[in-house]
Amino acid sequence: MASARISTRQRSQQAELDAFYEWFGDLGLLHHYHVERVGLGALAGWRRHERTGDLVHASGRFFTITGLRVRMETDREREWTQPVIVQPEIGLLGILVRRVDGVLHCLMQAKMEPGNINTLQMSPTVQATRSNYTGVHRGRSVPYVEYFIGDRRGTVLSDTLQSEQGWWFLHKRNRNMIVEIDEDVPLHDGFRWLSLDLVGDLLRDDNVINMDSRTVLASMPYEDRDAPATALHPLREVLRRLTDTRARHHLVQERVPLDEALDAGWQLTDQGIARPDGRFFEVIGVDVQAERREVGSWSQPLVAPRPGLSGLFVRHVDGVPHLLLHARVEAGTLNVAEYAPSVQWTPDEGSGAGTGHRPPLLDRLLAAPAGDVLYDTVHSEEGGRFHHALTRNQVVAAGADFPDDLPPEYCWVSLHQARVLLQHSNYLNVQARTLVACLNPSLGH
Repeated sequence: MASARISTRQRSQQAELDAFYEWFGDLGLLHHYHVERVGLGALAGWRRHERTGDLVHASGRFFTITGLRVRMETDREREWTQPVIVQPEIGLLGILVRRVDGVLHCLMQAKMEPGNINTLQMSPTVQATRSNYTGVHRGRSVPYVEYFIGDRRGTVLSDTLQSEQGWWFLHKRNRNMIVEIDEDVPLHDGFRWLSLDLVGDLLRDDNVINMDSRTVLASMPYEDRDAPATALHPLREVLRRLTDTRARHHLVQERVPLDEALDAGWQLTDQGIARPDGRFFEVIGVDVQAERREVGSWSQPLVAPRPGLSGLFVRHVDGVPHLLLHARVEAGTLNVAEYAPSVQWTPDEGSGAGTGHRPPLLDRLLAAPAGDVLYDTVHSEEGGRFHHALTRNQVVAAGADFPDDLPPEYCWVSLHQARVLLQHSNYLNVQARTLVACLNPSLGH
């Protein structure tokens, strides 16, 4: 009888998954999207500031590509200058949820972003900068935004400010919200209600659920089976270790003209801004045509980074799942450090890390036996600012031989504690939030 029920449930999930991909594939054929790489000097509406060389928009809004001088004292002292994105306004990432026959569903949209490697990915109900939802672009209004910033709200399940990529943004944060409603809403073109089980299935496929959805899904509140008292460390110790890292490590961030970055190893060419050795990332320009966006065509710069790797070691302590988090300092982080995955790495390891620097647990992650790899999926970073930015995300079971003598920046944190921290701002970075979203039991794990 049990096996029959399981088989019926599996068939239902497969049917739901097949129906989604049929709908998703049809959307890609129905609408016209085109992204063409162009020189930075050819970007309509953008110019280089006459005094600083910064890339700025004619409206004075959206974002700026400027320079950042960094001095970082962690395990060694480093200093460098790099381009960086400055976007002071706080964007809105919101997911509407409702229960259908007792099952929680998320209202998601298939959204085109110019940097997406596959054009369309599933985004939150609302994914908008302040410039977008206040109408600076003079385009179409943002659907459903009134549920998050207006008077007509449901029940707010989660509402926090969270960071974005600390190596490419300076102090960037978005408002992450989950709002539960019990009413029917008009279903706009490109939007679809997805069950949490289906979202979990899609999180196991490459480049389907976008970064903005993952960061919001990470903060989904759950009734955890593991009580707080069963954690390896009390929450105050988890917080103390992060505070200790923030206090011990010195981070000086100085915004400087982009021209200073060009004088410090970066070059402006017809193709964009890059280092002669090709390391770290490029700044490129694109012209965009997109039928279903608030504005049908525009130009903008994008950061094009090297592919990265995020790895999370997990183990059970008295039956309770624990994640190995790393209090990590990044160039543009607002408060010096946030908890990151066990391993967060690109071949260049950020603009100031120098050559040959490898995270302590990288080799162990790469050499993990196939049977210990619980999750292995490639996800895109945010396609509105980054071009084809791909990160391989892995969850690996920590074996019996896993070292106990880890540096003080590492901490075993129960899944329950991670969820508690995610109800607050700036504790887990965006890479860690992606992996937590993929770990949630109701999301297919």
